[in-house]
Amino acid sequence: MAKSPEKPLLSVVSSRAATISPPRPLGSHGTALWDRIQAEFGIHDCGGAELLAQACQALDRAEGLAAAIARDGDVVRSRGGVFKTHPAVREELACRSFVVRTLERLGVTSETVKRPGRPPSGGVGWQPDDDEP
Repeated sequence: MAKSPEKPLLSVVSSRAATISPPRPLGSHGTALWDRIQAEFGIHDCGGAELLAQACQALDRAEGLAAAIARDGDVVRSRGGVFKTHPAVREELACRSFVVRTLERLGVTSETVKRPGRPPSGGVGWQPDDDEP
């Protein structure tokens, strides 16, 4: 009589194992964004992964600029003694704008829209006036 094959051992695989790594090194803020987006949406196509990587790099840059602005102050003195906005403020805002636009293109910023249909029963709705016949 032939011996029955043994069942393979099962192991628990974490959900992190299914995510892909960024295509290039990222800083702490970019890595955190990459991990959050991948955990929720699992972007695996090469185009989407590249867009996400670019957004993560821009976030790292924005955070670096924010640190420089915090160190130097929001307003700096120019050569003529006139105070003006720190030159990195514009660049930080451009980086943050790029991050938001890129995440919108990836479709990860849209909330799920409620399906159209009848409202749940027992809710507030149209009620006829007492004056109507």
